[in-house]
Amino acid sequence: MKIVEIVNQSRRDFWAIYECEHCGHRERRSGYDDDNFHCNVIPQMKCKECGKMAGDNYIPRATKYPANAVV
Repeated sequence: MKIVEIVNQSRRDFWAIYECEHCGHRERRSGYDDDNFHCNVIPQMKCKECGKMAGDNYIPRATKYPANAVV
């Protein structure tokens, strides 16, 4: 899965539209804007339609705030 659009964000919590790279299925899910979530959690998300996860070519999105910023 990959983030297509962040719909709403409050501090580091957000809701986004995710899209499967394999079948194109889109869904709305919550998330957390830190490096761990973008680098480790998103690539492990399974698509509810086809059951596949992100491929080896997944590129994580940058966070909105630096890691040491208090938001």
